[in-house]
Amino acid sequence: MITTFASALNTGLRRALEDDPKVVLMGEDIGRLGGVFRVTDSLQKDFGDNRVIDTPLAESGIVGTAFGMALRGYRPVCEIQFDGFVYPAFDQIVSHVAKIHYRTQGKVKAPITIRIPFGGGIGAVEHHSESPEAYFAHTAGLRVLAPSNPADAYLMIRQAIAMDDPVIFFEPKRRYWDKADVDFLALDRDGGLPVDRAMVRRTGTDATVVAYGGTVETAMSAAKIAAEEGHSLEVIDLRSLSPIDFDTIEASVAKTGRLIVTHEAPVFAGLGAEIAARITERCFYHLEAPVLRVGGFDIPFPPAKLEKFHLPDPDRILAAVDRTLAA
Repeated sequence: MITTFASALNTGLRRALEDDPKVVLMGEDIGRLGGVFRVTDSLQKDFGDNRVIDTPLAESGIVGTAFGMALRGYRPVCEIQFDGFVYPAFDQIVSHVAKIHYRTQGKVKAPITIRIPFGGGIGAVEHHSESPEAYFAHTAGLRVLAPSNPADAYLMIRQAIAMDDPVIFFEPKRRYWDKADVDFLALDRDGGLPVDRAMVRRTGTDATVVAYGGTVETAMSAAKIAAEEGHSLEVIDLRSLSPIDFDTIEASVAKTGRLIVTHEAPVFAGLGAEIAARITERCFYHLEAPVLRVGGFDIPFPPAKLEKFHLPDPDRILAAVDRTLAA
């Protein structure tokens, strides 16, 4: 059926609530309102306010409460309303949620999923368009996921909730209204791609472009333009930001000899830096040119009228393609 990214998430959350009475949703305005982006629309009406809980405006309290519930056997799913609002909960996430399994030598688990709409592209104000994924990918003990399309949104939210690991689940908010034909029954039957595997979205021979979340579609657009200019780009959707599926990237770079990594977050100390370092180590004798990165600039997210200059677009990716092919 044709569905949007947001609706696919809603369906995935609904199935999780149906399948396991220990699954509980928590967040600001997720109940009667259905969330700012309506991802949880109608779920409180169908499952009750003891399963879909409107919380106070207190992110540290939301995650802290979820942590306590997880210790008692529940599988809480927290919604952080916007990316920039997660910082009050940062201490709970990195000091407690991420460490309890290691601290107890595996005796205690924290099956918490923390949903975070992230990135720009919607003309939002400050603190509503950030890309904080590197903070969490750097934190041992957390899984970090970022679907890019409706099918993965459905599949990966279900996989995340079913895990015993704590999961930071980044949702590219500018893709909430993207539509695709999703066969939910087939995904349920076949299980889909493992959650920690990257996916080759487009095959190519001249250069590899790695992206995740909101920039996957941008990379695909760049690849289509490049094809018209006679260049063949392979596009890889990371899907999992921690752990990263370096094997899939390595196999692609061994074929193309060139790599470009793009993300909305600033380039400095972003995920692209780690990918560049690892692939340089693993593919040194295959690389025909340095690994290039295309990302946001090292500034706070700009006002809405300027965000189009800040976010990676096909032209900036294609400029990197020209540089790597000329090397």
